Amino acid sequence: MKVASPRGSCSLRARSPVHQEDARDLDAYTLAKSYFDLKEYDRAAYFLRGCKSQKAYFLYMYSRYLSGEKKKDDETVDSLGPLEKGQVKNEALRELRVELSKKHKARELDGFGLYLYGVVLRKLDLVKEAIDVFVEAAHVLPLHWGAWLELCNLITDKEMLKFLSLPDTWMKEFFLAHIYTELQLIEEALQKYQSLIDAGFSKSTYIISQIAVAYHNIRDIDKALSIFNELRKQDPYRIENMDTFSNLLYVRSMKPELSYLAHNLCEIDKYRVETCCVIGNYYSLRSQHEKAALYFQRALKLNPRYLGAWTLMGHEYMEMKNTSAAIQAYRHAIEVNKRDYRAWYGLGQTYEILKMPFYCLYYYRRAHQLRPNDSRMLVALGECYEKLNQLVEAKKCYWRAYAVGDVEKMALVKLAKLHEQLNESEQAAQCYIKYIQDIYSCGEIVEHLEVSTAFRYLAQYYFKCKLWDEASACAQKCCAFNDTREEGKALLRQILQLRNQGENSSTEISASFFLPASLSANNTPTRRVSPLNLSSVTP
Repeated sequence: MKVASPRGSCSLRARSPVHQEDARDLDAYTLAKSYFDLKEYDRAAYFLRGCKSQKAYFLYMYSRYLSGEKKKDDETVDSLGPLEKGQVKNEALRELRVELSKKHKARELDGFGLYLYGVVLRKLDLVKEAIDVFVEAAHVLPLHWGAWLELCNLITDKEMLKFLSLPDTWMKEFFLAHIYTELQLIEEALQKYQSLIDAGFSKSTYIISQIAVAYHNIRDIDKALSIFNELRKQDPYRIENMDTFSNLLYVRSMKPELSYLAHNLCEIDKYRVETCCVIGNYYSLRSQHEKAALYFQRALKLNPRYLGAWTLMGHEYMEMKNTSAAIQAYRHAIEVNKRDYRAWYGLGQTYEILKMPFYCLYYYRRAHQLRPNDSRMLVALGECYEKLNQLVEAKKCYWRAYAVGDVEKMALVKLAKLHEQLNESEQAAQCYIKYIQDIYSCGEIVEHLEVSTAFRYLAQYYFKCKLWDEASACAQKCCAFNDTREEGKALLRQILQLRNQGENSSTEISASFFLPASLSANNTPTRRVSPLNLSSVTP
C-alpha cells in the first residue's frame, strides 16, 4: 500500500483555506451545483436555503435570478405579439434587489455577490446605482471579467470614464481597450492593445481577435481579414468572433471562403451562436434570405441577448421587404446594446422605405452620433434633410461626408445636384470637377453613372460661360458614355458652328473655383479646387 508523500500533502493544503462555513455547506452546495448545471434553477435554490457561506449564498441568489430569466424567456416565446413581448418581466428582480440591498448595506457581499446585485439593478434600469456597484465589484474582485463587461455596457461616452474610480490593476487596461473599441475610439483601443502585447500578452488570441474587430469597425477590411486569417492559423478551433470574420467575407463577396468557414464551424460545434450567424451570412450571400433568417432565429434561441444576430436578422427582413419584422429586430438589438450604430441606421433605412422622413431623421442622427466620421450616416442624413426641404442642413451634411472621406463617392454628386436645383451653377460645377478628380485619382474602373452626369453638366456650364475649349473637352468625354453620347455630339456641333461664326472664347470667367463661404462656415476643412485637367482623364 502506497502512502502519499508529505510534500504532496503540503502542496494540497497550501491551495486555498477552506472556511468553516464552506465546509458546513459543502454537501448542499455540491448537490445544488449539480442541479444548477442541469438548468434546474428552482431546485438548486431550494437546497441552498439557509446556507451561510458566501459561495453558497451567491449560487442561491443567482439560481433565483436565472429561474426568473428562464420563465421570462418562456413567456416571451408563448406571447402572441410584439406589444405583449415588451410587457414580459422577470418577476424575481424586485425581491432579489431588496435582499441584496440589505446585504450590501451590511457589507456582506463578496465580488460575485456585488456582480449579481449590479446585474439586478441594470435589469431594473437603475443605471447610476448599477455603475457604482460594478465599480465596487471590480475593486473587490478585479479578475472577474464579467463585472468589467457589464460596466462596459453601461458606459455611453468617454466623459463617463473620467469620473469612474477604477482599481489600478492590469485588468483595467483590458477594460479600457475593450470600451474604446465599443465607443469607436479605435486609435486609443489599438494603442492599448499594443501596450498589452508589449507587456507580455503577445500570444494572446483574445487580443489578436480584438485588434481584428477594431479594424473591422473602422472598415479597414483588408487589414481585418489578414489578422483573422492569421488568427485561424494560430487557433483553428476558435469560434469566438468568427461571426465578425464572416461579416467581412460577406462584404467582400468571398463565397468559397465563407462556405469553408461555415462547414468548418459546423464540424467544431454546430449549436454555437456564432456558427448559426456564419451559416446565416452564407445563405444571405447566396440570396436565400428565408434560410438566413431561420439561422439567425436559431442563434437567438441559443442566446436571446446576442446582438449580432438581432442586427443581421433585421437586415434579412429588410431584404425580404418585411419592414415591421425588421423594425422589431432592430429594436431588440438596441435593447441589448444602445451603442449599436447598425441597428439605429437600419431603423432609419426602414422608416425611409415607409416614407416617414421625421422618424428616419431621428434614427440617422442617433447613428451619426455613434459614428460621427462615417460618411454613410452623413449622406443618409443629407438625403433626409433634402426630403424635408431643409437644404442648408443637407448641404452641410454632404460637405461633411466628403470632408471625412466619402466611402461611396456620392456626397459630392448629391451636393452638386443640390446646387443645381438652387441655380448655384459655379458651386455645382466645382463639386462635379472635384468628384471627377476623386473618381479617376482612385484608379477605379469608371462604371459610375454619375461620371457621365458630371461631364454633361460641366460641358453645358462651360458652354454657357463661352469657354469653348473646356466645353469641347467635356463634350468629347460625354461621347464615351451611352446615356450622354448624343448630347455630347450635339454640343460639339454647336461649338464648332459658333467658332466658325467667329465667336471668341471668354476670358472673364476662370475655370478655377473655391468652396463658397456658406459651406465652409461650419468647422469642415475648405479645400481649394484646381482646374480640371481633362486631357489626362480617360474613361
